[in-house]
Amino acid sequence: MARPSEPLVAGWGRTPRSRPRARHRLEPGLDADFAQVGRRGLTVRGLGRSYGDAAQNAGGTVLDLHSPSDAAWYDETNGVALLDGGLSLESLHAWTLPQGWFAPVVPGTCHVTMGGAFAADVHGKNHHHDGSFAEHVDWIELESPVRGVVRLNPDDDLFWATAGGMGLTGIIRRLALSLRRVETAYLRVTTNRMASLDEVLDGLVAADQHATYSVAWLDLFGTGRGLGRGILNTAEHAELADLSRRQTRAPLDYSPGLRLALPDVVPSGLLMPTMMRAFNTLWWRRAPRDDQSVESATSFFHPLDAITNWNRLYGRRGFLQHQFVIPSTEVGLLRHIIERLANSGTAGFLAVLKRFGPASRGHLSFPGEGWTLAVDFPAKPGLAGLLDEIDDLIAGVGGRIYLAKDSRLDPKHVPTMYPRLEAWRELRRGVDPEGLLTSDLNRRLGLTGPRGRSPRIAPRQP
Repeated sequence: MARPSEPLVAGWGRTPRSRPRARHRLEPGLDADFAQVGRRGLTVRGLGRSYGDAAQNAGGTVLDLHSPSDAAWYDETNGVALLDGGLSLESLHAWTLPQGWFAPVVPGTCHVTMGGAFAADVHGKNHHHDGSFAEHVDWIELESPVRGVVRLNPDDDLFWATAGGMGLTGIIRRLALSLRRVETAYLRVTTNRMASLDEVLDGLVAADQHATYSVAWLDLFGTGRGLGRGILNTAEHAELADLSRRQTRAPLDYSPGLRLALPDVVPSGLLMPTMMRAFNTLWWRRAPRDDQSVESATSFFHPLDAITNWNRLYGRRGFLQHQFVIPSTEVGLLRHIIERLANSGTAGFLAVLKRFGPASRGHLSFPGEGWTLAVDFPAKPGLAGLLDEIDDLIAGVGGRIYLAKDSRLDPKHVPTMYPRLEAWRELRRGVDPEGLLTSDLNRRLGLTGPRGRSPRIAPRQP
């Protein structure tokens, strides 16, 4: 029975929640004690920014890996950093950016650990140009129940089973990341307000050819010819010549800026559709038709991090993010989904559209060539049926749902969306035959097999 003293654990969406039997912190340099794991298994947790239940383990053990420690070693010549798996992206940039080095792939928050970034094989606004996070990792040190700590490089199948494997192949203790050389801590950003979905789509396709970073915000409350209107941002790393006189005084200064905190109780009417429709209209109209500016890295990559607990905006019921990718040829389906969302009365309050380049190599990595749309929805009745309908369409064209964001996918779609699932299961059985590594996500979707556990092919050691 779960101990009442252990608090409920949730992802960033704050739903679903579950109570672990025990929760511990894994100190850097100490081995994990797999022999003490109970029948409900072990889940590794970083900073808890998976939106759903990937880092939860009802009735089992949760092992916290976040560590404020600095990276172990850094090569200033070629920009390779050896990083603790529990080191956050924010800590990495605070350490390397003043020296002129930047992470090669940056997700939408700086509050993600290096191990978590690899386990989810995160992507950024530059996937069409640079691929996903794992493509820039030279090696990882993986700790598993059978093999202990081993070093894996991109020539190892287990390396790619771990990339996007959601922590189910082992604990990522360290990794070597190749950083990007930059001249400043700023971005040269071009902003374009676009009046229709067609304009946004054409702009993103064009950005594939000329922009390192590209992303579009969509207004899902738009109607008629304004359906899918949006704001397209493209960016390049700024050079010294791009900066103002004030900015040149500290061109590589890393500063997250002032951060606000929200109370745990947010007024219930704050995110009502009528209010958000008005907000989206104002946000779209205030954007310039064509403008260039210089922004800090934190402002461009992590605008929501300015509010430390912005997930509380959705109230105590929480929210979910639905992110999918479909092939580039499926523009008609993308348009249909956007129309379906806009006409459903449950239009998401935050919608971001991007382009992916070639598919990532991880067995369970999310990115595949094409369009990816991420939409935030308040958790409320009636939403599940709509998203189930959309998921059926996505699976039918070879698309997939992002496991790091998911909290409600129908398990029947997993083998279709991730066709290398069986090969991944076989590799996983080689390092964890007893299914000690698990999670609520794993059990819900049956990733490792029936009920989320691998079949026991060896007796449990006392």
